[in-house]
This record gives sequence, structure tokens and C-alpha cells, in this order.
Amino acid sequence: MATPLHVQTTPTYGSDSEKAPGTADLPQRLSLSGSGDGLPNVSKRDGTHRMLKARHIQLIGIGGTIGTALFVQIGQGLLNGGPGSLLIAFSFWCSFVLAVTMCMAEMVTYLPISSPFIRFAGRYVDEAFGFAAGWNFFIFEAALVPFEIVACNLILQYWTDAIPVAAVIVLVSVLYLLINVLAVKYYGETEFWAAIGKVLLIIALILFTFVVMLGGNPKGDRFGFRYWYSPGAFAELYYTGALGKWLGFLQCLIQASFTIAGPDYVSMAAGEAENPRQVLPRAYNAVFYRLTIFFILGALCVGILVPHDSEELEGALGEGKPGAAASPYVVAMRRLGIGVFPHIVNALILTSAFSAGNSYVYCASRSLYGLALEGKAPRFLTICTRQGLPIYCVLFVLGIGLLAFLQLSESSAVVLNWLVSLVTASQLMNFAVTCVAYMCFHRALKAQGISRDTLPYKAWFMPYAAWYGFVGTFTMVFVGGYTVFLPLEGMWSVPNFLFSYTSVFAFPVFYYGWKFYHKTKLFKPHEVDLVRDLDAITEYEQNFVPEPTTNPAIRVLDKVFG
Repeated sequence: MATPLHVQTTPTYGSDSEKAPGTADLPQRLSLSGSGDGLPNVSKRDGTHRMLKARHIQLIGIGGTIGTALFVQIGQGLLNGGPGSLLIAFSFWCSFVLAVTMCMAEMVTYLPISSPFIRFAGRYVDEAFGFAAGWNFFIFEAALVPFEIVACNLILQYWTDAIPVAAVIVLVSVLYLLINVLAVKYYGETEFWAAIGKVLLIIALILFTFVVMLGGNPKGDRFGFRYWYSPGAFAELYYTGALGKWLGFLQCLIQASFTIAGPDYVSMAAGEAENPRQVLPRAYNAVFYRLTIFFILGALCVGILVPHDSEELEGALGEGKPGAAASPYVVAMRRLGIGVFPHIVNALILTSAFSAGNSYVYCASRSLYGLALEGKAPRFLTICTRQGLPIYCVLFVLGIGLLAFLQLSESSAVVLNWLVSLVTASQLMNFAVTCVAYMCFHRALKAQGISRDTLPYKAWFMPYAAWYGFVGTFTMVFVGGYTVFLPLEGMWSVPNFLFSYTSVFAFPVFYYGWKFYHKTKLFKPHEVDLVRDLDAITEYEQNFVPEPTTNPAIRVLDKVFG
């Protein structure tokens, strides 16, 4: 496990009178209106407003990471690899996500702008690299919006299937529209309270596991770590013996790589955060603790509660039972004769699914807005309302969300599942892109004589942690679809291969297509623009005055989560 992130409290720089060492002559050496290849760097000034408070950012970071996968789909990892493989895989993958987090934290706190890690790829590496990274991230986020809408319907079916599917889709879509169109502060408030529900749920399930394993259950069964011994800590997958246990672990690692989200949500909110250089470091540091507590302990709890050969869990996941019915926690509750908690768990899982879709709408719209600001998407998408909302970006993403209506047809639902398979590798590619952007950022700082000690945030073990994160995430991009190559009957098929790797092939198409058309080039360290937008950030910091809060309850929440 990587060490906690390190916050550097040295004052920030950026104004003409207070520049970081080595930056005084950068405006003369670097053109702020072009990249040297005739391609404009910025098409329009950022029109978003900084309305997200510290508590919003903290809980957006936590809520964006915790999803239904932690409560339901994690059971599939238990069946594939057993409790030992599940715990080791989740712990191991957390170290890679922490490395990516450190990369983002140092870059974003230095320059907290809209869609930062997407735009950094174009500023620090190559304009074409930023184009590929931006559209890769946008497609990934936007494609998941309709699935979270449908997930809400499936979770509701835990109680009743009398509600028409179309009605649920319309209702959830309208709620997303209202939350995201009214103003960004409503998004922040919605995610704040939804994230609190997620945190309470996972904490309650961890405490539930501790109590019932010690005999605090209706049956008085003090089972402890019984299932680690019988049927065992490591399950065999596809083969028997050591090879089968290795493949079981590998399947758990693949699930961890797609289940454990990184600092994407904190980063995407950087351009709309109040006092970002004070707020963001604390939010990034929280990544370490939530990864440790929620994901690692969550993996441990699942392995304690249910054996990896549970027929009930396997049947629930295999049949695609709705909502909490397929959760290993609910399976354990039923086995122990606990009747009320499953309904509470399902209600909070519904909150998680709704919150996840809301986060995807926000991140997809902001990534599209960042692309438009950089001239990599139509310029009209940079238009914002008086409240600082990129209205056309939000409407475009919600239009994609209407693909949820395809779920009204079973055959169309299959098509949607194919679409998700096409974009699942995108998250890992985003992580790898972030590490590459950081390595170029790190080299540029050194080449231009800027000490990292002057940055508002200085991460540990750099640039070695960036290399570690890049190797791990880039490798997993290709490992995810390994099952199609196994010499077993029914494993290989052309559709399965394409669904696993088409997004991998699409990235270089985006990159080289933009590169050849616009004749972009890889930036040398001394050519990287490290000063653009710094003056605006510094001016904002100098003029920032915290808005007083009169509500005593909100003051308490600001203090606790600020």
C-alpha cells in the first residue's frame, strides 16, 4: 500500500508580482495563444462559477468512489477467487489508484481549472493526446448514464415490478435535468447528502459484519473466519490447482480495477470549487483513507459473511436478481434470519445508483465542456448560463441518457450491454493518461527551473509513483479480456474479443487522426506551457472572501466535512 499523500503548505504563485522561481520569463518564451503548430490552445474563457464548498468536494470524492459494485457486484469476485484472493487483489489495486491520485493531486492543485486532467494531457504532452484522452473519458462517462438510470429501475423491482420501466426512466432523467440545470450548487448538495447515505451504509455493513461474526445474530452462530478455512481462502477458476487459483486472483484483480474509482470526481470539480488550493489537497488526501477503510474492509467483510461456494449467492448473481437480492450482505442476512435490514440496504443502494448516474452526468458534461474550451469540440458547447452552467453540454449528455429507453426491448438491452463492454477499458486508459501527463509535467518543472517545493501540493515518491501507476494501469487495459484467449470451449468469440478491446484500438485512432490532421507535435520539456490560467487563479484567490453561513446545522457540516 502506498503512503498517504503529502500536503505542501507553501504559498502558491501565479501573479505577475509573485511568480514561482523560474517562471518570470515564461510568458515571453511561451505563446499563450497558440501551441506553435497553428492550433489554438483555448477557444473561449472558462465561464463556470466556483460554487462548490469544501464539504461538497469532500463528499463528491467519497460518493463518486462508492457505488453499487461495492455492495452487490463484489460478490462475483468472491465466487471467482475466494476471500483471500479478493482481499489481496483489492489491497494491491488500491496502491495503483493511490499513485494515480498523487499524480492528479499535484497537477490539479497547481492549476485547478475545468476538466483538468483531460486538458493537461493536451498541454503537457501533445494536443492530439489531449484530444484522444478527452473523448475517451467523455464516451466512458456518457455511456454509463443510461445504465445507471436503468439500474434504478432494477433496484426498485426488489420491492415491486408494477412500476412501468418507461415511467422510472422519465422520472430519473427529469431529476437529473433539474439537479444539473438549475445550478452547480444543487449538484453539490445532492451529491453531499447521497454520499453521506453511502458512507453510512458501508460503515453500517462493516459494523454489521463485526457483530454477527462474533455471534450477535438471531441464530447465535459465532462463525468468525470459518469460511476462510472451509471451503477455503482461495477458489479455483477454470482450472484446478495453482493455475486455477492464480486465474481466480486475476479475475478479482480485474474486478478491483473496474470497481475502485479514482480521484476523477474530485478533479472534475476543480474548476467549480471554492478556494480550490485549500480545499482540494484535503479532498485528495481523503482518497487514501476511503480506499483503505471502504474497499479493503469491504472486501474483507464479504469474505467473512459468505463462503465462495455459496449456491444462493451464485444463483442470485446468475439470475440477475434485482437490487440488494444479489448482495452478499443480504445473502448473509437471510442465512442468519435477519428480516428488516435487507430493505434498508436496498433503499441505500438505490441512493447509490441514483447518485452514480448524477455524477456521470456531471463528469461527462464537464469533460465535454473542457474539450470545447480547448477547441476539440464544437464551440457552442462553451456557452454557459448566468449561473455558470454549460447548458448545452448537460443537455447533450442527458440526450445520451435517453438510450435507457432501449431497455424496453430485451434485444436492445443486449446491445446496451455490448456498449458498456466497449468502454470498460476506458477508465484504465484514463489513469494511464494521467500518469503520462504527470511525467511530462514533472520534466517540464525541472527543465524550466520551477522547484516542486513551491507547489501548493507536493506528492511523495515522484516520478517513481507515476511510473508505477502507469505500468499497472496500462497492463490491466490488456489483461481485462484475457478469458477470450483461454483454450477452453466457448471462451473465444469474435464479438467478445471486439467488446473487450475495441476501445483500446479506438484511442490511437483518435490520437493519430487529430495529430495528422492538425500536424501537432510532442512538446519538449522547455516548451510546455505552465503559466496559462495561473493569473486568473491567483486573482481569484486574492479576491476570495468566504460566504458566511447563518444556518447553524450547515456550519456544523462545513466544519465536520470541510
